[in-house]
Amino acid sequence: MAHDWQLTVDCAEPHRMAAFWSAALGYEVEDHQDLIERLAADGVIELEEHTTLVGGRRAWVTAAAVRDRPSGRRLLFQQVPEPKTVKNRWHIDVNAGPERLDAEVERLVGLGATVVRTVREPGTHHVVMLDVEGNEFCVQ
Repeated sequence: MAHDWQLTVDCAEPHRMAAFWSAALGYEVEDHQDLIERLAADGVIELEEHTTLVGGRRAWVTAAAVRDRPSGRRLLFQQVPEPKTVKNRWHIDVNAGPERLDAEVERLVGLGATVVRTVREPGTHHVVMLDVEGNEFCVQ
């Protein structure tokens, strides 16, 4: 039996990460304002304690998500107190294709990513990069 899933990423700034990855992948930043307003109206949450304004809309202070609507793929960014200290055990591969690799790397650098190294080995040509919080990912 197949299961739905999401990738959850611990981070310091969930809204910054959501903005980067939505632009990098062409996903939509999820809008939680209606849910937040319902929960506040029902007395479940305090707006000032649990939410912030992002782009003029209410959002959770400690979480943000991006989603690809057609596939349902979702990345959830949750704020944690500790910083990243070691290499990722998982990472995202952005599949641009050989003809678009250089242009995609340049576009991602423009969004705030950093190039770590280019790998050219038998059977692979990819670029290792860091996102806006230093998480490794590859463009191939």
